[in-house]
Amino acid sequence: MPEPYNVLVVDDEESILKLLSKELASPERTVHTADCAHAARDAVRRHRFDVIISDIRLPDGDGLELLTEFKDMEPDAEVILITGHGNIDNAVEAIRIGAYDYITKPFRLDRVELVVDRAWQRACLQRENRSYKHTQKTTSSTQMVGSSAAVKHIRYLIDKVAPTDVPVLITGESGAGKDVVARCLHAASQRADKPLIVKNCATLQKELSRSELFGHTKGSFTGATDNREGLMNFAHTGTLFLDEIGELPIEVQASLLRVLESHTYRRVGEKDERTVDIRFLFATNRNLADEVEAGRFHEALFHRINVFNISLPTLGERREDVPLLVDYFLAQLGRQKGQGEYTVSERAMQSLLSYDWPGNIRELRNVLERSIILSDNGVITRACLPREISDQPASGQAGGVLSLERMEREHIAKALDFYGGNRQQTAKALGIGRKTLYRKIEKFDL
Repeated sequence: MPEPYNVLVVDDEESILKLLSKELASPERTVHTADCAHAARDAVRRHRFDVIISDIRLPDGDGLELLTEFKDMEPDAEVILITGHGNIDNAVEAIRIGAYDYITKPFRLDRVELVVDRAWQRACLQRENRSYKHTQKTTSSTQMVGSSAAVKHIRYLIDKVAPTDVPVLITGESGAGKDVVARCLHAASQRADKPLIVKNCATLQKELSRSELFGHTKGSFTGATDNREGLMNFAHTGTLFLDEIGELPIEVQASLLRVLESHTYRRVGEKDERTVDIRFLFATNRNLADEVEAGRFHEALFHRINVFNISLPTLGERREDVPLLVDYFLAQLGRQKGQGEYTVSERAMQSLLSYDWPGNIRELRNVLERSIILSDNGVITRACLPREISDQPASGQAGGVLSLERMEREHIAKALDFYGGNRQQTAKALGIGRKTLYRKIEKFDL
């Protein structure tokens, strides 16, 4: 059952508060009340509301001024005003400056409930739109490709920890697939239908990192010309994945620790705390224990985010997964380019298996995308691969000694390169016929 949404009713008439509180209360809605502007402000500071119903005339405040304050304090909330027939002009003005709708006294309860439900739907849409701006725009995989023991163990860990709400720290070299693990964790969690907000901490400007994470109020610092929500607000009820957490300025790390421990935060320039419900995922290619020792990472934060660690192997440590990853990426790239299927020749695959892959899975994908451009008839040969990969020894190499076949291939390749690809001159220099050269070029995928 979905979490009930929150409604605040503000009116100085006790009978109105009791009536609306009773009639609007349901499993889908939680109703709060306030009998004056001061109490309403205090309620909005302490709780997150989706819909606010407020009388336009209150003993200690004007409804239009209160509307502006509500929109500043809770931008995603929709405000409905209650007014008498004599104040219709004020209600119309309120809609112009941001109110969702107005209802007139005496009102019909079915009309109030209909307006509240529609306002809530709009609030949800507004919040989703704001969240979408902070999610990655590219379609990313939520599939761990591979059959190695290492990948099977990672899948096991994901299945175990995904349904919980504990923080997860994903470690591994750049390009090893940390973002894929994060997406798998979110997809298998109880928040899978909620936003997944992704932020690479390396892209945060040091001076504005606190504002981007927590938001700020108008005038809180030079350049803060309006109120702004941060990633904490957009990730509420969902998952926040902070990639490259080791790059987060140490001045901001203590504030993040507070969110993890108390589930509360403050926007920059704001005194009151906000409650938030977020599942946190973190990733880094650094050794955070060493960073703590060097004074570059907050020790308490390290222990708090390292509740559950998933360490990813390099691609060189799981070479048996290379053919499966090649098939997966070629199918993916083929669909994207709309150019059919691609295959890899046996000798090209030997080179891919022999290479160390310092850039890991990301480098493999980039190599395949480049090789597709150079391929003919959908077949990627050794000639399509970058030189540092195509020059990898074939399976015939052992103990650091090149096989005769390997030596022959390299000698022919160097001769072709020396003569600028002229096969006639190359064949003459090698002392073989052109047909023989052609057969060897085909044999060695040159």
